[in-house]
Amino acid sequence: MNLVSPFARLLRGHSPMDALRQLWPLLSARLWLSSFTEVGRLVRTYGRPRVTNLGGELTIGERSTVFSTTVRSEFVVHPGGRIEIGSRVFLNYGASISAHELVAIGDGSQIGAYANFMDNDYHKVGDLSAPSESGAIVLGRNVWLGVRVVVLKGVTIGDNAVIGAGSVVTKPVPPNCLAAGVPAKIIKHFDAPEVAQRGEASCPSS
Repeated sequence: MNLVSPFARLLRGHSPMDALRQLWPLLSARLWLSSFTEVGRLVRTYGRPRVTNLGGELTIGERSTVFSTTVRSEFVVHPGGRIEIGSRVFLNYGASISAHELVAIGDGSQIGAYANFMDNDYHKVGDLSAPSESGAIVLGRNVWLGVRVVVLKGVTIGDNAVIGAGSVVTKPVPPNCLAAGVPAKIIKHFDAPEVAQRGEASCPSS
């Protein structure tokens, strides 16, 4: 991959200090996400995320951003598991993603601070010595999760859905709706944004 050309276009016309401020998040992404299987173009990290790859795959698409400033975000993939983060995804600080099977976040999604994804319960109810089965977590495009949302195993969240702060999502959420609560329940439905109807990610370009 030729990184010089996009970096040069990004930095053209900036002073040396501005250029350094623009360049460091791009370079740090290559350093801090080195355990990822694939890192897309112009991915940025602010602060140092914690990445633990125990024998799985981690990918992140172009122009995505990971914040680890106030609190480090963390990614843990267990043997055979996969974390798939799409393009133009924003993950705020303190986000935690653990994948035994699959955690996938669609293009243009925005993940609030301290959001937590677990596709495995780690223990069975009634027998804490027995391992739990895993269930894939899949978020569609342009999903917005508020602060401290917890997404549990087997959950699918449809395109453009919004999950209110502090919610615990235990069941599938359809596209184009607002859900909130513990457990999360649908509060209202809405029309898909115009950009989503055109099949585009709704978050702004970086």
